[in-house]
Amino acid sequence: MASDDPEPIFNEVIHAPVRLRICGLLDTYGTLRFDVLRDTLGISDATCSKHLKTLADHDYVQLDKKPDEGGKAYKVTWVRLTSEGGSAFRSHVAALRQIVAGQ
Repeated sequence: MASDDPEPIFNEVIHAPVRLRICGLLDTYGTLRFDVLRDTLGISDATCSKHLKTLADHDYVQLDKKPDEGGKAYKVTWVRLTSEGGSAFRSHVAALRQIVAGQ
């Protein structure tokens, strides 16, 4: 393992399929709107909210409500991985790679 490779650590919180996909999207694209995550994953508002709450409770994501840029009265929820969340996700992916490789 190179010095900049994450230590492989299996993470039960991230391993749930929807949460794993959320973390993968956020790790790849950075900050995303709630509706983009929901629509990309093809899940309901309630399911997306539930999984984001679990990730937020573990300090893996940060949720920010900001006014809509189109001047509408409602707020938009933006989601991003925290540094702790990004590290945990990459460590989990490294652990999955070890499992797949039979290590």
